[in-house]
Amino acid sequence: MHSRAVDVGPSGRSAHLPMIAAHWRSIVFVFLPFALGYFLSYFFRTINALLAAPLTTELGLDASHLGLMTSVYFLTFAAIQLPLGALMDRYGPRRVQSGMLLIAAVGAVVFGTADRFETLVIGRGLIGLGVACSLVGGLKAIVMWFPKERVSLLNGCFIMLGTLGAVVATVPTEWLLSHIGWRSLLELLAAATAIAALVIFLVVPELAQAAPTASGAPADRLRDIFADRRFWRLAPLSTMCISTAWAVQGLWAAPWLTDVDRLDRPYVVAHLFVMGISLSVAALLFGIFADRMRSRGVQPQTILRSAALLFVSTEAVLILDVHSLSYALWAVVAGMGGATVLSSSIIAEYFPKEITARANAALTMFHIGGAFILQELIGWMINRWPSEAGHYPSLAYKTALALILVPQVVALLWFAGFDRKLRALVPKFSPAP
Repeated sequence: MHSRAVDVGPSGRSAHLPMIAAHWRSIVFVFLPFALGYFLSYFFRTINALLAAPLTTELGLDASHLGLMTSVYFLTFAAIQLPLGALMDRYGPRRVQSGMLLIAAVGAVVFGTADRFETLVIGRGLIGLGVACSLVGGLKAIVMWFPKERVSLLNGCFIMLGTLGAVVATVPTEWLLSHIGWRSLLELLAAATAIAALVIFLVVPELAQAAPTASGAPADRLRDIFADRRFWRLAPLSTMCISTAWAVQGLWAAPWLTDVDRLDRPYVVAHLFVMGISLSVAALLFGIFADRMRSRGVQPQTILRSAALLFVSTEAVLILDVHSLSYALWAVVAGMGGATVLSSSIIAEYFPKEITARANAALTMFHIGGAFILQELIGWMINRWPSEAGHYPSLAYKTALALILVPQVVALLWFAGFDRKLRALVPKFSPAP
């Protein structure tokens, strides 16, 4: 099936029918296989929040070790974004995604058999490399196979299904860990990832124009993206908020809940479960809301700005230690990670579909690179305080979050155009005659 073009209806010819009925073949043979790959990507991204405790006990890792080992996923993920974006624009996401997922399966095997810190880092790095195009590949497939006016909604559904990996990486996985241990869990993940690679390669059809689709040299196209002022309005805010949400949910939420809030492990896992649910629900709601509000003239930029303001306010409340709102606050923090729905919808408006994979990859590079830096930076800052039996003082966590809050506020003001408003208020003097 993959060897010839198959008409599963990327056009909008059935616009008068419900979307699922009109595009059911695209949903089954394109949308769902890519969603499976993104589900595994998110599971790998967040699983270390649960693995931190057994890894610390078995291999004697400290906060800096945990930060580096977990964040190297983001480093390799970010490093390959631009080449992958160019490859997907040229050859289509099916072949690229299936091949990369096999690398992730190898990484899971390496990680699961590790008996020293360095091997954990190598395995985690290979995992990040292998799942690096799971998001961009799915977004590219949606642009290729579905009508433009449905992109926001489908992006939301796609990211919602993928982020269910963060839900499964909490209570269900905690139960599984108690029965089979973390090494056997990694073996299962390796097998599941290899199966996902085969499903995408064998099931997803090719469009007739899957061979080179973008005109112009890759470097020229990237230059167009990075020369666009709208991209540089979006990138700082999207990066600082989404990267922080990913860095915290993927690792530092659990230690915070343990050391700052003094919660026992069942309550920590319950919080992580709520965060996973919130991430998935937020991604879906962002997509639905952006889809509905577009018809009323409200752009996704406005929704992103409002979500970022809520996120920054929530972090400030966390620093103030309001325990009574604990579940709600952490739900908002995790939900911001689903704002990639809004960012990708904005990117789809800014650039033509022929280079959407590269444009999304460029923004994803900042998101993932930011998560790597922040995850490692948080660990480094926390490690400035002495630990007692593996636990750090609450001041360490709050200081780290407060320092990250500052550039978020600056990015929010930049995105809202406050710099232009300030310049407009400055009197313009003419030179004396």
